[in-house]
Amino acid sequence: MTEKNTSHISTQLIHHGYTPPPDFQAPQPGIFKASTVFFPNVAAMRQRDWKDKSAYTYGTHGTPTSFTLEERLCALEGGKHCVLTPSGLTALAVASFAILKTGDHILLPDNSYGPNKVLAAGELTSFGISHTFYNAMDPQDLASKIKPNTQLVWLEAPGSISMEFPDLIGLIKVCQSHRVLTALDNTWGAGIAFKPFDLLGDGSLSVDLTAHALTKYPSGGGDVLMGSVMTCNDGLATKLKMTMSRLGICVGPNDIESILRSLPTISLRYAAQDLSARQLAQWWKGQKACVQVLHPAVEGSPGHEHWQALCASDGSAGHAAGLFSVMLHPSLAQVQVDAFCDSLSLFRLGYSWGGPISLVVPYNIASLRSNWPSHLQQGYLVRFSTGFEDPQDLIHDLAKAVEQCLNF
Repeated sequence: MTEKNTSHISTQLIHHGYTPPPDFQAPQPGIFKASTVFFPNVAAMRQRDWKDKSAYTYGTHGTPTSFTLEERLCALEGGKHCVLTPSGLTALAVASFAILKTGDHILLPDNSYGPNKVLAAGELTSFGISHTFYNAMDPQDLASKIKPNTQLVWLEAPGSISMEFPDLIGLIKVCQSHRVLTALDNTWGAGIAFKPFDLLGDGSLSVDLTAHALTKYPSGGGDVLMGSVMTCNDGLATKLKMTMSRLGICVGPNDIESILRSLPTISLRYAAQDLSARQLAQWWKGQKACVQVLHPAVEGSPGHEHWQALCASDGSAGHAAGLFSVMLHPSLAQVQVDAFCDSLSLFRLGYSWGGPISLVVPYNIASLRSNWPSHLQQGYLVRFSTGFEDPQDLIHDLAKAVEQCLNF
């Protein structure tokens, strides 16, 4: 006769003994949600180390879900170690916090992502870390500004908003000759336009770190905030992981699930939005209201030859993101430029990019740079991000708004 279970129903439900069979497989990986992680015994509790991903200790240190996304991102960008952060800006901050200490100096391109410049002027300055901005289009300017206490150089390809493409290889070689670490904001390249950990294709040239706003292309839906920091250096990886641990920075499994679901289509989405952006950029070249098109893959755009050498060296069309800017004629008034943006119906006003809906944002570029860049025409800068609308529909939307607001 079987002994009757006398425990309360609530206890039975919590400690139910059923375990599903282990050989389940499906297109999407299982999602594990945990703060607490169980240990089989005290010895395991004392011996487990989460840093090499061989074991689990607590939710903030990783689950099968977070480890899976980190490894897939390494496959995308070519790195060896990856950590996940709650946003792209957090990724930039973690990279800087892991490397820098009081008394150190960092260099940032003057055309870098604005919040990274604000972070340097704010928290990093308050921590006793100094910074200098350099001209990303001039490797010699970078070389002249490296100091004995310079520990990190931030890189962007292309520059934020103004989209000029630097001599990334030349900049990295300058840093390596001075034995200074390099960190690349690789959100635009996304692991597709070029390989940041194998820039020459022979394993001889690499950045030390990348930061990636997974909010953009890895997500693709405009609905997830996340970032990553990646490296091939074991020592730097340990610093990143310990900084994350000490600050308690982690990412929720539901957001990770969204990225895992979208990641397999990233190359298809990137290519489609790239193609659309090129068509729109070429259309703008024929508009009287436009004095300059800023798109790395478009001939005549600042740094086009550097983009071609890195992203299309095999003679192909190469890869570029679905992002570009135009400089509108200086004889226009700001009110006309604003009215143009407001009158667009398919392009929505909003920050970020990489999602399904096309976006437009007017920028005051003079307020974002130390000096007006010599390679930029005078005028009003407007940035566009292409979504998945038909390119001809987008061009029709632009043409109608130009006719209404930008005739002169």
